[in-house]
Amino acid sequence: MNKTQKLIYIALLVAQGVILGLIENMFPSPFAFAPGAKLGLANLITIVALFTMPKRDSFRLIWMRLILTTLLGGTVSTFLYSMSGSLLSYFGMLLVKSLGPKRVSIIGISAAGGFLHNVGQLLVASWIAQSWTVMLYLPVMSLLGILAGIVIGIAGNYLLVHVRALQKFQLDYELTQKTKKGSGGYQK
Repeated sequence: MNKTQKLIYIALLVAQGVILGLIENMFPSPFAFAPGAKLGLANLITIVALFTMPKRDSFRLIWMRLILTTLLGGTVSTFLYSMSGSLLSYFGMLLVKSLGPKRVSIIGISAAGGFLHNVGQLLVASWIAQSWTVMLYLPVMSLLGILAGIVIGIAGNYLLVHVRALQKFQLDYELTQKTKKGSGGYQK
């Protein structure tokens, strides 16, 4: 894959993530008993990115998606919540993914990401409220985050198996990773 193709692919994923995030923000929370809980449709793009591009590019994708979503329909506080949840989720999913496909599936990686996303957001809420009592909301949000992560993981797995363009990017990414590991080079 050449540089232009890579940039176009990243731009398309960022655009899809922003659109999914904005669409999801237009609708009220489907979980009336848990205000603020959402399915996290934009995280589908993060899952796809984790399996089809190097870490540096997927990290860049997350930042671009966060910034654009905030500029198009958010506030500073929504940016703080989104950023903390997204970054903790991203690094946690990278850590879980490093266990290998024999130990954890895409669905498991996504479920871990859903849980960690809520942990990150509640930590920021605790910091803003200057009280740890906000963390009492963690059990409810954890359950919803794990369930949402499972749904997003199933959707991501489906896309990676059935969309030919994603299969091509995933294959290119995996070949690049094997080449780097085989040559003993630095792995990005």
